[in-house]
Amino acid sequence: MTASLANRTLLITGASRGIGLAIGLRAARDGANVVIAAKSNVPNPKLPGTIHTAAAEIEAAGGRALAIQCDIRDEDQVRAAVAAAVERFGGIDILVNNASAISLTGTLHTPMKRFDLMFGVNVRGTFLCSQACLPHLLESENPHILTLSPPLNMDPVWFGPHLAYTMAKYGMSQCVLGMAEEFRAAGVAVNALWPRTAIHTAALAMIPGIDPRNCRTPQIMADAAHAVLTTPSWARSGQFLLDEDVLREAGVQDFSGYAVDATRPLTPDLFL
Repeated sequence: MTASLANRTLLITGASRGIGLAIGLRAARDGANVVIAAKSNVPNPKLPGTIHTAAAEIEAAGGRALAIQCDIRDEDQVRAAVAAAVERFGGIDILVNNASAISLTGTLHTPMKRFDLMFGVNVRGTFLCSQACLPHLLESENPHILTLSPPLNMDPVWFGPHLAYTMAKYGMSQCVLGMAEEFRAAGVAVNALWPRTAIHTAALAMIPGIDPRNCRTPQIMADAAHAVLTTPSWARSGQFLLDEDVLREAGVQDFSGYAVDATRPLTPDLFL
C-alpha cells in the first residue's frame, strides 16, 4: 500500500470550506476523486465557499470533483448523493464525516431548534452517511470511515458548560466506537480524528475568546487525515486520534508551519 490516495474516491461531508475542504485538497493533490456533499450551493456573505468553488479548487489541485448539494439530515438526499458518487466514480473508498453543528451554550440557553440541529447533523448525519456508504465501502480494497470527533471522556468538565454540544459530538464518537467493532472483521477501518489545538476556520467564530492568531491552520488536520487514510484498513481501527500524534508517528517533528502565527502560544482545543 503506497502512501497515496490516487484514484481513490472520498465522500466528504461539509467540504465546501474549512477542514473538510483542506482534506479534499490534500487528497486531490494525489489525484483522488472527491465528492463534496454540503448544503452551501450559493454564496453566503457570512461564510466563505460553496460546493462549486470547492469543486473548482479540487480540480485545480489535480483531483476530480463532484459537487452535491446535500443536507446530511435528510435520508433521501444522502442516499441520492451516495448513488451519484457511485455512478460517477464507480464506488466509494473513504467517508469523511466532517460536517458538524456547534453551540457552546448551557442548558437554559440552548433553544431546542439548535439542539435538534446539532443532533441532526452531528449524530444522525454521521450515522446516516456511514450507513449509506458502508455497502460500497465493503467492496473497497482499503475502506475507511474517518469521523472528526473527540476522544470519549466522561469528565463532567466537558458536560457542564455546553451539555447539548458535548452529547452531540460524543454521539459521533460513539458511532466510531460501535462501527469499528461491528465492521472490524469485514476490514473497514473506522477512526476518529481531533485537533490538539484550535483550528482557524469559520466555526472558530462560535467559540468565544479564542484569538485566530493562537490557532493552527486546517492543513494540519488534512495532513493527519491523509496519513490515516493511506494506512491499510486492517492496521488501525476504533482509535481516537489526535492530529499532532498522527503526524509525529509519521515522522513530522516541526509543527511551526501549521501555526497561524508561530510566535504566539497555541490554544488547546475542546475536550482535551
